Amino acid sequence: MGQKVPVQRPRVRTTDDKEVRLGSYEMFHRGEPLTETVWEKLMLGLSTRKYGQAIRQFTEAYGLEKSAVSEHFIEASRAKLKDMMERRLDQTRLCALLIDATPFQGQQMVAALGIGQDGRKTILGIRQGATENATVVSELLSDLVSRGLDFTEPLLYILDGGKALTAAVKKHAGESAAIQRCQVHKRRNVLDHLTDEQKPAVATKLNEAYALEDYAAAKLALNRLHRELMDLNPSAARSLGEGMEETLTVHRLHVPTQLRKTLASTNVIESAFSIVEQVCKNVKRWHGGDQRERWVGSGLLVAQKQFRRVTGYKQIPALMTELEALAPPRPEVAKRRKVS
Repeated sequence: MGQKVPVQRPRVRTTDDKEVRLGSYEMFHRGEPLTETVWEKLMLGLSTRKYGQAIRQFTEAYGLEKSAVSEHFIEASRAKLKDMMERRLDQTRLCALLIDATPFQGQQMVAALGIGQDGRKTILGIRQGATENATVVSELLSDLVSRGLDFTEPLLYILDGGKALTAAVKKHAGESAAIQRCQVHKRRNVLDHLTDEQKPAVATKLNEAYALEDYAAAKLALNRLHRELMDLNPSAARSLGEGMEETLTVHRLHVPTQLRKTLASTNVIESAFSIVEQVCKNVKRWHGGDQRERWVGSGLLVAQKQFRRVTGYKQIPALMTELEALAPPRPEVAKRRKVS
């Protein structure tokens, strides 16, 4: 169980009285099992202060004090973060890339999550910044490129609505990138301008518009609501109008209903961030360095273990067909067509 206990070590000597190192003892003496055990227990909510008391089973067990546990966790979390941030993505085939940011202990943590063409979700990387700006997001995307992710492949980019995210994505994927603005964020931004009495009716109309199957019908319903809001609250109307077309990208791509519920918002990442909050609740003091990245990365890896395939994953081939039809031809393809 990752504990250290005293054992009698047999000694083997050669004829000239030199001690022989025993492989069996060296294996028991290594710290990897304890390091991994510490990471797993802390991810389950056990604090460093209570670690020794909770798992000590032998009266003579040692090496489980708070400082030792912290050292083992730092080692394990740093190794796991390194593995996640350096994992090659050459063979990764995605249908969608979700990018979202959350405030975390005075910093913005930006995360990228990929949905594979088989419907499986994977945390691709994180970045820490003072704000959710284009530089931080662009560095995250550049890192994904350096690890082998191909932005020339047709992809649906699902963003929380921040202009910095949109600018960074278009820088790497081109101006014609298929961007889906999060409908949940849009709804929240619009309702924030309204009084408590006005919110229920507007929220209902927004939900009804986004629930429509047809792109033209959904756009007509949103335009109608926009005109109503101009009389009710111009600020709310401007919030709805800003980027409204991008909130309907999943409608324009004819994404089937089941899959559209997943791809219309960044809820997948937000639910992962909620697990990060649970994992980090026992941390009482936050320091500089890589502490935030290590804890957030560890929390996201815990969330990833709980991921299931997205609802409607069998409909992903239909999405890929629409994305391929929407994407401009690649330069080499265009060149071959011209020659022929």
